[in-house]
Amino acid sequence: MTDLPLALVTGASRGIGAAVAHQLVPTHRLLLGGRDAEALSALAKELPGAKPWPVELTNPESLASAVADIEALDVLVHSAGVARIARIEDASASDWRDNFEVNTLAVVELTRLLLPALRAARGHVVVINSGAGLNARPGWSPYAASKFAVRAFADALREEEKDIRVTSVYPGRTDTDMQQEIFKGEGRDYDTTHLLRADSVATAVVTAVSATPDAHPTDITLRPR
Repeated sequence: MTDLPLALVTGASRGIGAAVAHQLVPTHRLLLGGRDAEALSALAKELPGAKPWPVELTNPESLASAVADIEALDVLVHSAGVARIARIEDASASDWRDNFEVNTLAVVELTRLLLPALRAARGHVVVINSGAGLNARPGWSPYAASKFAVRAFADALREEEKDIRVTSVYPGRTDTDMQQEIFKGEGRDYDTTHLLRADSVATAVVTAVSATPDAHPTDITLRPR
């Protein structure tokens, strides 16, 4: 087990992050990142070789301490995120700030701190973006702007760090707790008929991570059928 490559998955306590963890565990040792230490511990008990990695991603000091012992990292999956959606006339400064703090700045800072470990392993960074990172729709501007920003970050990282593979995944609406909150905010009944499954997004992530060394999967877009 100790010979397996090491993967860190943020947002691992639920949704897409948890699904990614389940699909990576046969081939990787796992660090399960998130805020909910109890949920992470429960998940770690289900997954051989997995350890909870509770940390506040928006706290740079906590991040720096948490990554201090990671010398080599093969896979970093950024799955943590929030969705504060509103029309521009209604969106508060805190709506914009929350989106950027979690969806952009936390991704940037965690990746920056882990660059030495990623370089040592010639690792792979996967950013779970969103369809909103490709097209900004009315009522979604604070969230979409944060996802456009993290898309630019991933593109720049790919060009600057030639020995690290960087993949952006752009899923459409996916059946998660976050999506339930979005439907509620839109005043709609929750209906999964035209939603992706979290497992489907996780499969795309694992496919990218398991690509042969000569291949660099840069962008993956998924839409519900």
